[in-house]
Amino acid sequence: MGLAHPNWPRALPTWLVVGAATLGPIGRLLPAPGTWGSLVGVGAVAGILLGFNEGMGPAVLLAAGTVGAWWAVGICGEAEVRLGQQDPGEVILDELVAMPWCFVGWPVLVGVWPAWVVLALGFGFFRFFDILKPLGIARLQGLPAGWGVVVDDVAAALATCAALHAAQLIWQLV
Repeated sequence: MGLAHPNWPRALPTWLVVGAATLGPIGRLLPAPGTWGSLVGVGAVAGILLGFNEGMGPAVLLAAGTVGAWWAVGICGEAEVRLGQQDPGEVILDELVAMPWCFVGWPVLVGVWPAWVVLALGFGFFRFFDILKPLGIARLQGLPAGWGVVVDDVAAALATCAALHAAQLIWQLV
């Protein structure tokens, strides 16, 4: 069976698919679109984590990451088809939906550092892992049908989460 292209986005109009995949004009008009998509993601995560009480934030964050990744696989895969390119640079929905996974364990991280430091470090680590794609992350891009577009970013986000927690542990030991 394998990883198939979801059927549901095929019925959507091109303007909606491409508009969602590029986050409107952000992916098409600005230089370094992945960086801008990541900034939008950090802003969304900050809104989720800082806008809710601490007990609700992490659950909402995990739900947003899971539902967002599922949705992005369909939208990004369909955008690849409609744009006629594999993982086009202007498709940045994947950066947005991966960002919640960077901050799993948020209460532990902000127990040591201010929220703005955690968000800034998370953004920096994510861009590092997303651009360089170490630890086998680069191989994930070869997955078909939108999966490669999204899963490599989720892997970069999970590597970011591990790096944040490792940095926090080292900070506490020093």
